Amino acid sequence: MITRTAEQTVQSLLLGFPIVTITGPRQSGKTTLAKAIFAAKPYVSLEDPDILLAANDDPRSFLGRFPDGAVLDEIQRCPEILSYLQTLVDADGRMGLFILTGSQQFGLLSDVSQSLAGRTAFVELLPFSLDELLQAGMSPHRLDDMLMKGGYPTLYDRKIPPRKWFGAYVTAYIERDVRQVLKVQELGTFQRFVRLCAGRTGQMLNLSSLAADCGITHNTAKSWIDETVF
Repeated sequence: MITRTAEQTVQSLLLGFPIVTITGPRQSGKTTLAKAIFAAKPYVSLEDPDILLAANDDPRSFLGRFPDGAVLDEIQRCPEILSYLQTLVDADGRMGLFILTGSQQFGLLSDVSQSLAGRTAFVELLPFSLDELLQAGMSPHRLDDMLMKGGYPTLYDRKIPPRKWFGAYVTAYIERDVRQVLKVQELGTFQRFVRLCAGRTGQMLNLSSLAADCGITHNTAKSWIDETVF
């Protein structure tokens, strides 16, 4: 495992907060980091349908399974549990009980901030930085290769061509997450929107031009930009 610079930050925050929430894009290494820090505590993924059902049906009893805390992964799947989590950590009084993880584009920050104000710290985990890769001796030697490959951990754990991996990543993002959050009906249109945004990297944002090229309204383009994190 490549050492993440965020690990020390999380460790220090756990000394002063009962909960630390790790946010960031999908597959940036949030789960791996949380499990490494809380290796001795239970790990619970709310992506599991049975676990999610139990958490939704009886949040109090569900959290009661973890008297000494746990890693609660993909917390955005069950926002209803946050109020119960607040009551639990207030009654317990100990620091460093829970690590929550979630993808920030789902309004996670807003939900957690409202329910757990003053009880959680936030750490944003992005893919590997150049410094992290250099320290691990895994940085591509050429700038072009670095720009093409990026820093997502999976690309350094497995022998996957970046072009194929990113294609699958975008497809999964659009098919699953965008349909759920933005209620987009024409996924092909949104995929074209993503490509057009990528082609405008480093330019001033012109919503009218972007909308016209994509065949959508100005308001739709603004909404997709405002509500989506690429």
